[in-house]
Amino acid sequence: MTGQDMSRPSALLPFWLSYLLVPLAWVSAVYGGWLVVLLPLVAWWVFTALDGLLGLNEENPDTDTDEAALYWYRLGVMAWVPVQFVTLFGVIFYVTRSGHLNWLELWVLFFGMGVITGTVGIVYAHELMHQTNKAERWLADILLAMVLYSHFRSEHLLVHHPYVGTSRDTVTARFNENFHRFFARVLRSGPGSAFRAEKEKLAKRGLPWSDSRNPFWRYWILQAVMLLLALVLGGWVGLLLFIVQAGSAVWQLELTNYVEHYGLTRKYLGDGRYEHVKPRHSWNAAHKATNWLLINLQRHSDHHYKPDRRFPLLQTYAPADAPQLPYGYPMMTLVAVLPRVWRRVMNPRVQKWRGMYYPEITDWSGYNKLRLPEPGVRNRPEAGSAQG
Repeated sequence: MTGQDMSRPSALLPFWLSYLLVPLAWVSAVYGGWLVVLLPLVAWWVFTALDGLLGLNEENPDTDTDEAALYWYRLGVMAWVPVQFVTLFGVIFYVTRSGHLNWLELWVLFFGMGVITGTVGIVYAHELMHQTNKAERWLADILLAMVLYSHFRSEHLLVHHPYVGTSRDTVTARFNENFHRFFARVLRSGPGSAFRAEKEKLAKRGLPWSDSRNPFWRYWILQAVMLLLALVLGGWVGLLLFIVQAGSAVWQLELTNYVEHYGLTRKYLGDGRYEHVKPRHSWNAAHKATNWLLINLQRHSDHHYKPDRRFPLLQTYAPADAPQLPYGYPMMTLVAVLPRVWRRVMNPRVQKWRGMYYPEITDWSGYNKLRLPEPGVRNRPEAGSAQG
């Protein structure tokens, strides 16, 4: 382990490169034309190029670093909430009154705004929702409401983390499942899965789902406020543009979810039990520039191993301890939308992972049938013909 001085500006500042996307959004909105592609161009291609130039960061910070030393890191995440709010609704207000952009420019611009609210905003919400501090969780809910995906907090904390790599988890991508089918499945199953998880949680306390402590009431109210604000500021066009950016943000989130766990499953131990979550159950990526943009989200193996660890302290792993992605998330998500290319790149890696960690398992077919069970039912792999 390499002890990094967390107070050094050189260690802190690169993580806030995401704030540079805000002026790019305004440049795109004011000048239009080909500049409306700036946001996806920078977030996907520029950071992929920087990954190639800067290489990997395989240094690990000291996990015993005092919480006080992380103050500026925490502040940088929390400050994103008002910045994103003002940027999103400010751009809606501006473009719906200026009238200088045509429909194609508007669509591309707000698809790009989804880069801000999805690639950055949801990632920051993810960091905030994992904290026990109520203020940070509220900020996470505000960010998620801006993309109409508030249930993600419940699904992520109550379902994804406990059941990752098993048949109970909605967003563990099946081996050979292409992204487009995965996306449709998650959109269909995710909200209901999240609601059932909160309902079960309340039932354990003898409370009905309609109790005021069900966070879905907060989710619905916050999302309604965001929709109403878009309508007031931009009229029906503003509301439509808001929905476009929300859809773009969710699409990018689920692309990331797809990449993070594709084909990786926890060993079934019998009697409804699975092995504990280990670093091997998430794809790891040490690409330096993208980890700056996504505040170390690519150190996903450690995040699942230690979910309460704040992003500056997340560890990276060697290939012997966690499976490695060949490229950073921006490139991998672009590959994911091309199923044949994706299978050619990733399936051999999944097969290698299976042989490396679970040579005793000869029939993986049960692990591919990732159906969502009824609440309270312990799911187990089903018998079937082997795939892959």
